Amino acid sequence: MTDQTLAQIADSLARIADRLEAMAPTAAAPAPALTEADAYHWDAAENRLVPVPRVARVPFGLLKGIDNVRDILLHNTLQFARGLGANNALLWGARGMGKSSLVKAVHAEVAGHVPGRLILIEISREDIESLPRLMRLISQEDARFIVFCDDLSFDRDETSYKSLKTILDGGLEGRPDNALFYATSNRRHLMPRDMIENERATAINPGEAIEEKVSLSDRFGLWLGFHNCDQPTYLAMIRGYCDAYGLAIDDETLNAKAIEWAQTRGARSGRVAIQFVRNLAGEMGKAI
Repeated sequence: MTDQTLAQIADSLARIADRLEAMAPTAAAPAPALTEADAYHWDAAENRLVPVPRVARVPFGLLKGIDNVRDILLHNTLQFARGLGANNALLWGARGMGKSSLVKAVHAEVAGHVPGRLILIEISREDIESLPRLMRLISQEDARFIVFCDDLSFDRDETSYKSLKTILDGGLEGRPDNALFYATSNRRHLMPRDMIENERATAINPGEAIEEKVSLSDRFGLWLGFHNCDQPTYLAMIRGYCDAYGLAIDDETLNAKAIEWAQTRGARSGRVAIQFVRNLAGEMGKAI
């Protein structure tokens, strides 16, 4: 074999090595030290926790019209932060009534009053299958964690709910002692109604056919229901926001504007209330 042939072979091998190196997946960035922040987002693709420097949240005291569920979730979270018994929680019901806002507000309220670190981790609904991996990762830490999934639901033929089911109850590993799982959903049973009814109608044993899917929500120790608010509650929300943000306006004018705003949107809720207040602040030349 000539020197020229050997040189050609070496050149070809070098090009192949360069291409293979380019095709190789990039190494995941090192996980941050969990002292960087009190809130993180779980990046399942990179297998790491991404710090959230500033959480978008409503102060606990401004949450109106959900007093009962607010106090229940606060008490449950306080127990957990103190190392006592506590339950996973499903916050379900009407849109815009403060489900996710409550989770974030309770986290801040408890973290500010209980010694030790309470960390909030957000996991996307699309990454639920990676939940066992996340739980194994944080089980090695000294801090306590609330793993939070916003707007959780499952569509027809999905199987990713089984990963959640294992964590909530029944798996060999189960949920680590230093973690709770909180989820919000518009569906009480996390599955579309037509999916459950179709299973019931076509199965030889309807009860057994739907048991696995419906039992997912049963594995949450707390079910907290959120319902559309009445007009007095809606107006109380708006007055509370205006007072907190220093928007000086008399009740008669405020109520008339707020009612008109709700009518144009066909709904009354906490979300509609804060949207109205932002608009009002803009009209008054103020930022909130």
